[in-house]
This record gives sequence, C-alpha cells and structure tokens, in this order.
Amino acid sequence: MLNTEKDYQETLDFLYSFVDYSLTRQLRFSPDKFNLDRMHLFTEKLGNPQYSYPVIHIAGTKGKGSTAVFISSVLQKAGFSVGLYTSPHLHDYTERIQVNRIPIRHQELTDQVNFIKEHVSLIPEITTFEITTAIAFNYFAETKVDIAVIEVGLGGRLDATNVVDPEISVITSLSYDHMNVLGDTIEKIAAEKGGIIKKNKPVIVAPQTFSQSYKVLQDIAYERNSPYIQVDKKIDFIPLDHDFDSQQFLIKKADGENHDQKLTIPLLGHHQVENAVTAWCALKELNTKGYGISDDDIKLGFSTAEWPCRFEIVNLDRLVIIDSAHNADSAKKLSATAIEYLGDRKITLIFGASEDKDVNGMFESLLPISDDIIMTKSIHPRAMAPEKLKTIARDLGRDSFVAENLEDALRLTLSRKNENVVIVTGSIFIAAAAKEIIQKGISN
Repeated sequence: MLNTEKDYQETLDFLYSFVDYSLTRQLRFSPDKFNLDRMHLFTEKLGNPQYSYPVIHIAGTKGKGSTAVFISSVLQKAGFSVGLYTSPHLHDYTERIQVNRIPIRHQELTDQVNFIKEHVSLIPEITTFEITTAIAFNYFAETKVDIAVIEVGLGGRLDATNVVDPEISVITSLSYDHMNVLGDTIEKIAAEKGGIIKKNKPVIVAPQTFSQSYKVLQDIAYERNSPYIQVDKKIDFIPLDHDFDSQQFLIKKADGENHDQKLTIPLLGHHQVENAVTAWCALKELNTKGYGISDDDIKLGFSTAEWPCRFEIVNLDRLVIIDSAHNADSAKKLSATAIEYLGDRKITLIFGASEDKDVNGMFESLLPISDDIIMTKSIHPRAMAPEKLKTIARDLGRDSFVAENLEDALRLTLSRKNENVVIVTGSIFIAAAAKEIIQKGISN
C-alpha cells in the first residue's frame, strides 16, 4: 500500500509537470497552442480508444457535470457499464475518470501513465488535460464500458475531448466565462461550445439564459445536418414540491403527447430540474437508437444521482450549504435557489474566487442576499487574495471580514452565536475544501 501511494504521488507529479492551464493564473491561449493536433496524434498512437465505445459528449458553461451524472446514473440503472469523465475533481484526481461511478484506482492510474509515457515524450507541448483525457479514453476501452459520458473541459470546438465521434451531443446552459479564451459575446461562446456538434449526429440543447445561443447552435446543427432538439420546445415540465433532501417535477408533455412522468432528484434548485430534463431528452434520444431505457430506469437513476457541492447541505444543526458557483450566471442561480429554499433566513456568506473570474458579476447576486460576508481563499494557485475581494465588495457598498484561509473562515463563522445560514461558495476549489474541513470536524 505504501509503495502504491508513493507511486501515485509520483504519477501526479508527472501529470502536473506538463502545461496545466487550470493552475495558470492568467490563461494565455493562442491558436498555435490551443488546437486538436496534439490530441489527434496522441490518440492515434494509442489506437484511437475513444472509438471503441459509444459516447455522449456534453459541453456547456454550467450544468454539464450534473447533466452527465443524471445520464450516467440512468444508464447504469438500465444495466450498462458506464464510463464517466468530468473535471475538475473535488478531492482526488482519480474522481475525473470513473466506471459505474467508481473512480479509477490509484494503482490503475499509475499503470495508465506508465503505459502512455513513451508516447507522451514524442508530442511536444502536450498538456496535463490532454494526457488525462487520453488516459480516460484508454481506461474506458480496457475496462470495456458499454458507453461513456464525456464532459468537455473548456469550450468545445478545440477541447481535448472533441476527438470523439458521439452518439449524441448535449449543450447545457451557456453564459459568460473564460471570455479571454472563448470570446466576449454569448454568440462567440455559443459558437465555441457548438463545436462539439457532429455531422448527422443529434444535438440536445438545454434551456438557455441568453436567447442568442439558440440561433448560433441551430445554425451549426443545420450546417452539419444534425438533428436539433431544443429541450424547452420538445417537452413541458412543471416543478412540484421541494425540501432540503430532494425536489420533484413533472414531465407533462413530450413532442406534443401527454406523458405525465413524475420524477425526483436529490440535487436542489430549478436549474437542476433543467439539467435533469436535458438529460431526459438525451436518454429518450438514445432510445431511438435501440438502447431500451425504461421510465423506471430514469426514475431510479434520477433519484439516486450524486453530484456533491451543488447547493449541498452538509450540516443541518447549523445550516451550512456548499455550492461551487464560479461565474455570474451560476451565482444568480445560487441566489435564486437560496431565496426559494431559505426564505427570509439570515445568511452568512463565505466567499473565495479565482483571479480570472467575474467577481463583480457574482457579487451582484450574492451580496444582496447576505447579511454577513467573510472573504477568504483556497490554496489553489489562482486564488484571489481576500483583501482584493474585500475591496471589490467595499466598492459595491458592502463591508466584509477577511480570513486568510478557509478553515479560519469556518471557525469564525460557526463560533458565532447566531442562527445565520452559512453559504460557502465562489469556486469549486473553495467548495471542495469546505466539505473536507467540515467532514473532518476541524471547523468545530
């Protein structure tokens, strides 16, 4: 066991020794660096493992991970062996590569890295994400999955995952994020995300915040002769009851026909209903290809789907909620969910964000619902200094406290003698770290 863990740490050191844009404070992509040439070459050397099983390919700004989990959970309940590739991870790198929701073991990741090392050395400027993506493709082939659900890392058109030939492409909610890479208008962002649409293959488009996205995606689909399925035109769905454990909704009509399927999901907030109905449409489209997914499979798969740190309630005695919102649109959704579930209860906000994020845009939604605010940071290299966050909030007319690390922020908050609900958010790194601290009991 000791040697396995030592080998695993060396494996991570190897992976992180390459260019890793997720750790770069300023993302500086250029056309000569940001392309698919390396990925095509790499996967060819591995025998193109990504073509040995069907793929569902998912892009989007928000909701792509939740949608991927809903789809994979249902497919697993339907009896399929399902590969799931997502990023970034919360606690352990191996979470990115899963089969039937079980992460690749440390030793298996080490074995995969040892296998691909000779090929890596032949490809100049290859990145950490490209290597990890290729490992996922190869691992899914070796474990003989029946189908793989692949989440795009960044963008779509030039993302390392975009060497797959999917059964179905799915595009979730689009909003402003990574604008220095994807473009400064929603149309440019939609064009990059729409780059995953493949010739003659259907694309499922989730309900969109910005209506301009629809035309861009529809035009790409038309140009590629891809069946275009817009969720909010295909089905009618009605939110029903909700509590801190789950929420219910009704799919009333599909393609003009009465359906009346009541479904329960454990993920909270209206945006998660939209992610679930997007997954529902993708699963029904798979059925047109003979997958035989039943309504019972969907019901059970949805009700047991797990996706941590998405309006996740981690403590009920003193209500603590963790959410991985990291852009203006997701902060707006978090604010709406907090109002819906918490009513007029007072909120203490613990906030930390990455340097490249639209903090002003996030604060527009989060500061008005917060009674107390504590600025902090994760240990991530791109974390913004709490003092800078405090200055931005002050310019918006709000005072805040500063805690130099998240552990101190949680101790300070939970030691106070009030009944405020605590919401920890601002980045996936803050959310993951908060969950670890609370689970270990350090904050007590």
